[in-house]
This record gives sequence, C-alpha cells and structure tokens, in this order.
Amino acid sequence: MDKLSAMAIFVAVVEEGGFAPAARRLQISPPVVTRAITELEEVMGVRLLSRTTRVVRVTDVGARYAVDCRRILADVADTETSAAGTHAAPRGRLVVTASVMFGAMYVTPIVTDYLRRYPETEVECRFLDRVVNMMDEGVDAAIRIGTLPDSSYQAVTVGQVRQVVCASPGYLKERGIPLVPEDLARHDIVAALPVTQSLDWKFDRDGKPLVVRVRPRLSSTSNDAALRAALDGFGLTRVISYMAAPHLAAGRLKTVLTQFETPPVPVSLVHHEGRQSTGKVRAFLDLAIASLRANTAMN
Repeated sequence: MDKLSAMAIFVAVVEEGGFAPAARRLQISPPVVTRAITELEEVMGVRLLSRTTRVVRVTDVGARYAVDCRRILADVADTETSAAGTHAAPRGRLVVTASVMFGAMYVTPIVTDYLRRYPETEVECRFLDRVVNMMDEGVDAAIRIGTLPDSSYQAVTVGQVRQVVCASPGYLKERGIPLVPEDLARHDIVAALPVTQSLDWKFDRDGKPLVVRVRPRLSSTSNDAALRAALDGFGLTRVISYMAAPHLAAGRLKTVLTQFETPPVPVSLVHHEGRQSTGKVRAFLDLAIASLRANTAMN
C-alpha cells in the first residue's frame, strides 16, 4: 500500500476512534485498515496506536504523526486541485484560530460569509485564549493581537487596538471623570483579569511608563462580565478597544484617560509561508483582510 493511502487510513482510525468505524467511513474492509496500520508501524518502528479488545487509543507519537499526516494530506489535495485547474474554486477544510471574544465578534461573520461564497468549503473555528501552535495543530490561518515574534509564518497587519479605560455615562456623571491615572483610587474598579493578568494597570505619561495598582471591587475572568458591569453603571473597567467598540460607538460607554493610553498594538492575520497561493486559504485571506481593514473597531 502506498504511504499516502496508509496515512489517510491512519487519520481515519484516529478520528473515528477505531478500526471498524474507519473502515466504514472509507468504505474499505477492516483487514485493509489493520494491514495499513501494521505496515506503518513496522516501517517507522514505533507504536502509533494502543489497542485492546475494546478500545483503540492513539499514542503520544501517534498523535504527533496524525497532525503531520493531516497537513501532508491537505497539501497534496490542494496541489492536485490547483493542478487540475480548479484553483479559482476554493474547496476543502480550513482551520482558523483567534481569541475567544475576538473570534466571536469579528471572525465568525467573516467565516459565514466565506462559507456562503464557497459552498464546497468547510471551516473549523478554534477560538481559544492561548497561542495555538499552527504547525502542530494543523491551523491554516490565525488572527493574533500584539507584536509577533520572528517566525517562518507570513503576517499581514489588518489593524491595531489599544487598552482603554471606560465606564457608562451614568457612572461618570455620578462619580466624576478621572483626569489622571492616580484618580482611579477613588473609583469603583471592575478588573477583567484575562486581559490585564494583574492588578497593575499600565499607562504612558509623556512617553514614560506609569503603573497604577488598582483595587477592584469586582474582578472577573470574563471580559463579557466586566463590560456588563460597566454598562450597568457599576464602575470603570479596562479592556482591549475592540471589545468595547460597539458600546463606544453607540454611546453606552465612554473612554477616559485617553491621553495616558499605552501605544496601540497590531492585529495581524498569520498564515503558513508558501501556502498563500492555495485556493481555499487565499480566498479566506483576501476576504478577512478586506473585512478587518474596513472595520472601524480596528482602524
């Protein structure tokens, strides 16, 4: 059996959780599946799957190999599609990642637009508040906020965001507007811990860093909850500007201490170097770049 066919069978076993389900999915006989896995393990000299009479589990080595197999099979499929002259008709599975709140607010509408335009595609959105290893986890495109480290990936800047302190107009009318960061000591503070990671709020005064330790009356691991409290007039909160953008535009929240904000950071669309010509990836990149650059929340 050729190596690509064996890889496809191995991936099916991993995804289906067993030899028989993989055989049904691929419409081949179970002995063919067994033989393919055995040949792979013999050639590689490692155990890819741990099998008992009732359960099939992927080993650590097998899990890493499955990631590589998915990437290789996707590359082969993309190459065949391009060579067949169907490069202009995106098709296949695309994996996109972003942070949870940014993904829900700004990436999901782009994905649904993409799926409507290209009916032969499917997209998996991995919205996680951690940096996903694109190569190891088989991700095609990622939206990253902040300065990017040097890497083999290509990145396109689509906007910029900043940390903003905001509150409802009602709260500011009742409690007054803080004019300098030190004024925060006399205000009710709502801390969104995933963003700040500490109770030290950083500001910029005449080009020099200024750190103010806040004492929140309400702290939350949810940015949504912090914004909800601010919208309800409870106090001041600090979030990334894109999170509050719809409420700021509608006048439900107002920013304060804007002259002390730290410099903005870029929003980047990251993808694999050398794969930008792939039909499904290129189509998504073009759509996402245009949409995000046109969004006033980031530009």
